[in-house]
Amino acid sequence: MPNAVVCLPTYNERGNLARMLEALEPLGVRVLVIDDNSPDGTGELADRLAAERDWVSVLHRQRKEGLGPAYLAGFREVLRGDAEYVLEMDCDFSHDPADVPRLIGACAAGADLALGSRYVAGGGTVNWSLGRRLVSAGGSLYARVVLGVPIRDLTGGFKCFRREALERIGLDAVRSRGYAFQIELTYRALRAGCRVVEVPILFTDRTEGQSKMSRRILLEAVLRVPALRLAALARRL
Repeated sequence: MPNAVVCLPTYNERGNLARMLEALEPLGVRVLVIDDNSPDGTGELADRLAAERDWVSVLHRQRKEGLGPAYLAGFREVLRGDAEYVLEMDCDFSHDPADVPRLIGACAAGADLALGSRYVAGGGTVNWSLGRRLVSAGGSLYARVVLGVPIRDLTGGFKCFRREALERIGLDAVRSRGYAFQIELTYRALRAGCRVVEVPILFTDRTEGQSKMSRRILLEAVLRVPALRLAALARRL
């Protein structure tokens, strides 16, 4: 059984949380629910579900600050324990729980970071409009070109880290709050000398709840990517 913890950030995911835990239970992983004081009662539901499952714990945060701060708080909590593998995934079933063992397996086979990728052979998206596909693929291409790295799905948020990789990245230096966080985390892993592999996945659009994407989040990603590149170049001088 893998010594792995899935970090599961939630904000208004009451309609998905119980089903997600049910899907993860047979996989033998532990789960840390990170709730940002959801007004729909997700946090209270998480507490009730955790009370019935010794493999589930809950981290309550006082307010919604973005995806990045939520994951960073979760990572720090997990790293206080003995987990060998640390995963991040969405609670809305955009990421298939059945793919969790594949990501863990890639790390067990030698990867420092296994990234669930929509943009390698065998990967893809389901129920996406043409516009959304263009925005997502274009964002990954933009980040790949500006940062000068070979990873095809830099915006992907379905990941498994070896514990040592997370410890090497330098979490205190991560500044991104929205989906730019996913780009920054993978870039910092590469800069730290981590071996990153892309594992093909099918990404399915959510059927419950609402997307957290906004113009502000997109703007942060557009601006943060060149800032990361400039900072890396400056450190070389």
